Amino acid sequence: MTIPEEYRPDINAAVAVLRRGGIILYPTDTIWGIGCDARNSQAVQRVFQIKHRAEAKALITLVSSLAMLDRVVEDIPEVAEQLIEAAVEPITIIYDHGRNVAPELLAEDGSIGVRLTHEQFSAALCHAFAGPIVSTSANISGNEPAHSFNQIDPQIIEAVDYVCTSRRNEAPVAKPSSVIKISAGGLFKILRK
Repeated sequence: MTIPEEYRPDINAAVAVLRRGGIILYPTDTIWGIGCDARNSQAVQRVFQIKHRAEAKALITLVSSLAMLDRVVEDIPEVAEQLIEAAVEPITIIYDHGRNVAPELLAEDGSIGVRLTHEQFSAALCHAFAGPIVSTSANISGNEPAHSFNQIDPQIIEAVDYVCTSRRNEAPVAKPSSVIKISAGGLFKILRK
């Protein structure tokens, strides 16, 4: 994957922060998100603190390829691959068993929510980082999510280590991803449209 030239300095700066265990604020394929290295337990705990969110509520992880997805889930059901390929809008899939991520990202039953992003900036960020990145809405838990950069609570901006400069002036997407749980044997349930 080639990183678009206009994003390169921003992505390089964000990756440097992620690699040292920091927290970033970045544009995703849905809304602005708070992110960190999904494998770093201390960073994930800090994201929960920034959001004032109970750790019982698992966070979503972004990846940029099926190969990266395969590293964070034990089994990718064929129906999940088909859904990812056919989806025209962002889709988060809850897989039965996560692996190689901070334990805080797993639900009590060991499941994990992962979205393979096709959006240019977030996909290039994951690719450049060469690993999964936490993606949770840039808001204090219980408050409305920020759909555009100018809606983000200053408290969130001050709490992170790096705020991405790309896509700040774009109109908001204003729509969270669909969420589908896919279990062994291809059984699935739509949790959010």
